[in-house]
Amino acid sequence: MSTPNLSVSILTLSIAQAFASPAFAFDTADAVDTPSSMAEVIVTASKAPAAQRASVGGFSDAPLLQTPAAVTVISQQTMQDLQIRNTSDAVRLDASINDAYNAVGYAEQFSIRGFKLDNNSSYRKDGIAIPGDTQIPLENKERIEVLKGLAGLQAGMAAPGGVIDFIVKRPTATALRTVTVEARERGTLYGAIDLGGRLDDTRFGYRINVAAERLRSYVKGADGNRKFISGAFDWQISPQALLQLDLDYQDKSQITAPGFQLLNNTTLPAGVSADTLLNLQPWTRPVDTITSNLGLRFQYAFDDNWHATISANQHSFKRDDYTAFPYGCSAQDLFPGFCGNGDYDVYDYRSLGETKKPLSAQAMIQGKFATGSLRHELTAGVATFHRKDHAGRYVYDYAGTSNIYHPVIVPISNGVQGPVRETRNDKENSVFVQDIVALSPNWKLHAGLRHIDVDGFQYVLKADPSVAEVRAKHDFLLPNVALVYNPVDNVAVYGAYSQGMEHGGTADRKAANANQELSPSRSKQIEIGVKADITPELMVAASLFQIRKGLEFQNANNVFVRAGQAQHRGLELSAQGKASRDLHIGVSVTALNSQQSSTGEASLDGKRVPNVPAFKSAVNLDYRVPQVAGLSVNGSWEYAGKKAFEFNNNTFVPAYHVANLGAAYVMRLAGKQAVLRATVNNVFDKFYWRDVTPESDGYLFPGASRTVKVSAQFDF
Repeated sequence: MSTPNLSVSILTLSIAQAFASPAFAFDTADAVDTPSSMAEVIVTASKAPAAQRASVGGFSDAPLLQTPAAVTVISQQTMQDLQIRNTSDAVRLDASINDAYNAVGYAEQFSIRGFKLDNNSSYRKDGIAIPGDTQIPLENKERIEVLKGLAGLQAGMAAPGGVIDFIVKRPTATALRTVTVEARERGTLYGAIDLGGRLDDTRFGYRINVAAERLRSYVKGADGNRKFISGAFDWQISPQALLQLDLDYQDKSQITAPGFQLLNNTTLPAGVSADTLLNLQPWTRPVDTITSNLGLRFQYAFDDNWHATISANQHSFKRDDYTAFPYGCSAQDLFPGFCGNGDYDVYDYRSLGETKKPLSAQAMIQGKFATGSLRHELTAGVATFHRKDHAGRYVYDYAGTSNIYHPVIVPISNGVQGPVRETRNDKENSVFVQDIVALSPNWKLHAGLRHIDVDGFQYVLKADPSVAEVRAKHDFLLPNVALVYNPVDNVAVYGAYSQGMEHGGTADRKAANANQELSPSRSKQIEIGVKADITPELMVAASLFQIRKGLEFQNANNVFVRAGQAQHRGLELSAQGKASRDLHIGVSVTALNSQQSSTGEASLDGKRVPNVPAFKSAVNLDYRVPQVAGLSVNGSWEYAGKKAFEFNNNTFVPAYHVANLGAAYVMRLAGKQAVLRATVNNVFDKFYWRDVTPESDGYLFPGASRTVKVSAQFDF
């Protein structure tokens, strides 16, 4: 079936379902008759707003006030209000998160607290690891939870910056029918359906999400399309037992937009436009990515104090990667770097049949008990993660020369990809335990430990057609301890120490040890913080942290190594919630001192880590206009200080400001509620370098130019 036909078919069926009066819908009258014992298990909400609770900081849903870590929660309502359709736009609300080789049309990749996240372990779905190698769909996500800093206890192997956890929408207690349509000025069209409720037999619930999108990027020609469908179902087997199933499928096809390099390898490109596509060749094809998830969770309550949870997820990822890749200037013998006149070499890059199929599972038991005067909240469990990757020897052949100001057509190469074969086979097993001990009414001790066994095989493609098999077996013990003090009920002060492990980085294709992965690396973090619920709907927080880990880079001998230390010290401030009856605020500020030391290379020691501003802030305001019923206006402002482009800090990109404005109007249409929204992003049409990654010898990506979006949401 063709892409347009499939998109239309999915939306047509979903809209028909939304407008129908389904016989199985669970209405308000049904809700009244629901047994109270059932509601205790299904309904997990509390009096606190959803954005003030999260599970990513530990092993169960808990108030942010009592979580001894820096956690950000981005709710579905916030994303809908701001017309956010991807994670890149969502994380702009947190100043500690930055792009990290986040190319339009490719995988969305980020750093937290200056450390790039691991695509294979730092992204989660309901706490279970999933690859972050493509745009993770938001249509079936209730919220995004971000744990900033080490997550060794919570997640096992993960980058020291933290983890991003996507919480799946679950069946609703009452019938839900929502249709959203959106258009953007460059021709992007978007439609989504959200259906939820319970069957006549109220033990069974469902949540269906469908979306289709015609993508017209701010980069001219980086176009594509996306289709998505998901389902979440639950079965209340008994008052004590709940079984949940979720599955999703996404097909995304979009031409990727490569970044720029320095002119003469010394100067930022001048006079270029944010809409310039360096991948503009007749043989350019979209990057095709298909992903799916099948998740299962079983919860059983033994009594009011003890319960067990078993969860698992099977992820599937397949990608065909095509790019007319810009790199270097052979005319001036620059590798990297574009020619001084804007010329650049074009390479035909093709990597077809890439697959990943990680299987993750976790079982844990949680309970509350007392030993004398001490009260305990205990969590103990086991987890396993099995990853299999396949790929072929990719094509990377010189095709010709083009120019950033005057594109030139070049012929495709005659390269042929090698056969697809297994490239990785990793198994990670862990055992974890955490005890939260109430030492007194005002003091709580959080103590946890995770033991990890890693047994991995890497199959490294050599310069000749042969393959070298590299096996690595490791085991680690990761401690986490924190002390929380509540001077008053609405204020918490905490101090925490934690350790984490991450997989070693992989050498670039041009390094002497090309494609080889370094051994795992340990990181250590100290953090102190304070949180306060100013009101039940407004939280403020501050945290000071220090993270240390080994620094990985390509040295003067062209060898990818881990040497010396990266030390990141920072201050984070935030405020989130209702400042008054009509005003909702979101404020995030991060000051970060990142420094490299003891590398053995004078050009690196004492320098800042690339692609991370020393100061960044994000402010979002939403004001309900009391004089006009149903009208609200919003605005946001992001500031990022200058960033180093290379590890030696020879080049810095300028600081930037970006402002956005929007409005929403709630009205009744044919007796149903409708919400009309309009947003203008980058109001002043500022050109700025949003991402200046050192990856692959360094690339610069411009931010989006001014974009107008309008949408309508209908609730039936």
